[in-house]
Amino acid sequence: MSQARTAVERTFRALEARDKATVLACFAPDAVLFDPHYPQPLMSGLAEIEEGIDWGLSVMKRFGFRTRHFFGSEDGLSGAFEIDTDHTLNSGQNLKFPQVFVAETKDGLITGLRAYEPYGPNGIGGFFLGLSRIRRRLSGKKTV
Repeated sequence: MSQARTAVERTFRALEARDKATVLACFAPDAVLFDPHYPQPLMSGLAEIEEGIDWGLSVMKRFGFRTRHFFGSEDGLSGAFEIDTDHTLNSGQNLKFPQVFVAETKDGLITGLRAYEPYGPNGIGGFFLGLSRIRRRLSGKKTV
């Protein structure tokens, strides 16, 4: 198994086990974690990553990550993961959505991990995109 896949899968299993120490041990001291679901989407260094993990553990009753596909680099140091996410919030609400993680590693540790979700843009861009989709639907054009 590639270094990238081993490190990221270990991180996912540790999150599912709510094992913060193991999650943090998967990251290099100067790692960068980007996830738009977090209050601070860009986390640089272990201190900021730990704050993000603490927040995630405080709002999530259960994490669930199932790797659908893994695409690794030839050297095994980086890769992309297509994930079926299945989380449960403390409120009991179940969150199921696909996402992609892109990972970089060095010496067995994650140096970069970025999450990408299939959501449209937020803000004014999202507003106008929504209007365009409504217009297409009303005109009988196919929308996905």
